[in-house]
Amino acid sequence: MQLLLTILSASWDLLLDASAYVILGIVAAGLLKSFMPPDFIVRHLGQGRILPIFKAALLGIPLPICSCGVMPAANSLKKHGASSGATLAFMVATPESGVDSIAASYALLDPLMTVMRPLAALFSALAVGIIEEFSGKKNRAARAEERLLFIPLNYRESASSAPPTNGQNLTGKIKYGLHYAFTEIWGDLAPWFIFGILLSGVITALLPEDFIGRYLAGGPMAMLIMLAVGIPLYICATASTPIAAALIMKGISPGAALVFLLTGPATNMVSLAMLTGMIGKKGTIRYLFGLSAASLLCGLLLDLIYHLAGITPRGHIGLASENLPYSWRLTAALLLVIFCIPPLYRSATKRFKVRS
Repeated sequence: MQLLLTILSASWDLLLDASAYVILGIVAAGLLKSFMPPDFIVRHLGQGRILPIFKAALLGIPLPICSCGVMPAANSLKKHGASSGATLAFMVATPESGVDSIAASYALLDPLMTVMRPLAALFSALAVGIIEEFSGKKNRAARAEERLLFIPLNYRESASSAPPTNGQNLTGKIKYGLHYAFTEIWGDLAPWFIFGILLSGVITALLPEDFIGRYLAGGPMAMLIMLAVGIPLYICATASTPIAAALIMKGISPGAALVFLLTGPATNMVSLAMLTGMIGKKGTIRYLFGLSAASLLCGLLLDLIYHLAGITPRGHIGLASENLPYSWRLTAALLLVIFCIPPLYRSATKRFKVRS
């Protein structure tokens, strides 16, 4: 019983620190969806080699889509003429980052990690896209024949979630964005966010203080272990943030945590299987190689920056939350718990029906 209370107490502390910024990020994500025209991304990723890859990576960073949710969007890009390199760059950058996860990073990590995370997502997306563009087989004529009647590129690829038209007034777009944020976006994120918060509490309560310091403190070996853990794991960028914060507080290096933050959201066994169907086994191997190499390089660079700057990671984790009054943090945490009830209920009901 005491152990359970310790786990719940540690999880609650993380929830207090993160909630206000997560709500802010979710609202920003909903408004981004509402004000971005459906065909905006597709229009910019057609002809060319390097520029479409850079645009795809840059446009993917703020979008709040998980590794499996990004597959229909990426498939739509490919069918509408985007290069293979641009498609894969979008597939890497989008789940690795997002305005919601950036907000969570600011709340639970530190300013350096908050800045480095989207930059590393951009770099890893560029690496994967360029490797594919210059290594994969080019068949632009076949891609041109693949173009279908334009289907709006939506986060969930469904007509029910189509954004409002450009003619709708500002108030209507804001209402749509807020509704979308706390139904569609948070509906997808809530179960995984709660899982991440609870797992962080377990790590904080159960993992001995000297375990990570002794075996996983830093260096290439720790990063390779995080790579092995992150690649098959299904977890979204926002949910991976509290886990990374708990690991850093236990002594893991920021670079090793960054490797987990990059590979965990960008890959999992389901998305890799779907990716193999899209680009083949060789393309999937190139994808994993580029992502792994870029993640390790970013992790090593981040540890070097911390070392040269003389920054102690554990001393700066979660300090952003202290800028907010406790009453604000408590209100945000309670609101987030309330917002979690509908999606958790739907998820539990769905699982119960499937099993029965």
